[in-house]
Amino acid sequence: MNPSVIEIVGTLLFLCAVLHTFSVNYFVKLAHKYPEGSIRENLFHLLGEVEAVFGMWGALFLAIYAYFHGFALYGEHHQLIGGAVKYIEDRDYTEPAFVFVIMCMAGTRPVISLAEKIIFIVAKLLPVPGKMAFYISALVLGPLLGSFITEPAAMTVTALILYEYFYKGEMSKTFKYATIGVLFVNVSIGGTLSHFAAPPVLMVAGKWHWGLMHMISNFGYKATISVVITAIGTALFFRKELTGGLEAHKKDKDHLEPTWWITLSHILFLVAVVYTAHHMSFFLGIFLFFIGFVKITSEYQDQLKLRESLLVGFFLGGLVTLGFMQQWWLQIVLVKLSDFVLFLGATGLTAITDNAALTYLGSLVELSDSAKYNLVAGAVAGGGLTVIANAPNPAGFGILKGAFGEEGVHPGKLFLGALIPTIINMICFQLLP
Repeated sequence: MNPSVIEIVGTLLFLCAVLHTFSVNYFVKLAHKYPEGSIRENLFHLLGEVEAVFGMWGALFLAIYAYFHGFALYGEHHQLIGGAVKYIEDRDYTEPAFVFVIMCMAGTRPVISLAEKIIFIVAKLLPVPGKMAFYISALVLGPLLGSFITEPAAMTVTALILYEYFYKGEMSKTFKYATIGVLFVNVSIGGTLSHFAAPPVLMVAGKWHWGLMHMISNFGYKATISVVITAIGTALFFRKELTGGLEAHKKDKDHLEPTWWITLSHILFLVAVVYTAHHMSFFLGIFLFFIGFVKITSEYQDQLKLRESLLVGFFLGGLVTLGFMQQWWLQIVLVKLSDFVLFLGATGLTAITDNAALTYLGSLVELSDSAKYNLVAGAVAGGGLTVIANAPNPAGFGILKGAFGEEGVHPGKLFLGALIPTIINMICFQLLP
């Protein structure tokens, strides 16, 4: 272990960013002490935006990097050979861009309406009251949908549905924290039925030659069982709050119900972006066409969630910028652990770092087949414990945080809300054959 000065700085700033995510409520309270529109009020509101945390600390890291290594260094033939600009160019920001695009596209009226219809159809088949049935159906089908339309899209769709049907109602704070915890956990494992939908799986599937059948037989069926147990168990625990009729608490009457061809067009746009998920230039081009399509069909559309999606992309971009500097200590930790301890360690480390970064670093070292399984299983099992644990979490956080009042989502209560579902995940991944 012989880290450079800039690696130590990167780790310290990463730690500061993690602590900052747990302190955002404090900054929001400070903002309310100053006159509305004042510089201090705006500054503390910015510091209280959890989606902006890693972006801000990532920007500070780049400034320090530029101080040590220059802003941009060019060789004899004007090629970029060093500096902060070179550091940024060497990082892969495809995932933050992809999450931004997929969140915008999945959060549209046609996609949400289609998902609602599917969830309602399944809910009618369940032998429980309507509101509880819809709740269970949403927390099972939504996350499992992530295996096909990617986890960020599944998170966006499911969070928007939960927001309209439950979070805007008179539900208790305990219910809201438990539900967001289950949502984060179920989405984290819900994408493991395929090899392309969950970010931590995507990072290793190609190198380790994990295909569709491998994921279903080793991860997918266990994840499905866990998702079902967690959703039903949570619904039964809150059965008193899930009685009565079911209705969305806000419907925009100024827009028409999307027609079949508009919905189909949105699905095709989603499929095209998912298919080209590794090629940023291509899926950004598709997204520009999508924006034009939304514009000409505006009477059937809601406003695109550009601000929310950009904040999430900014968050993940900062995570990528700082995450690379954690390689020096994470790799050493991963190599020295036994299989079961690796599983527990991966679950715990996921709470303080992105699980995709964790599995990526694991792919850089030689691991046995059992170690590979335990690394990925732990990474996805712990993907709901914090906002930063799994790439789609900031998307769900951004959608649901308004329902928690001025103080927003408390990180400690989110952790507790996700703890029991996480333990159920861990049991399923370790004990099921």
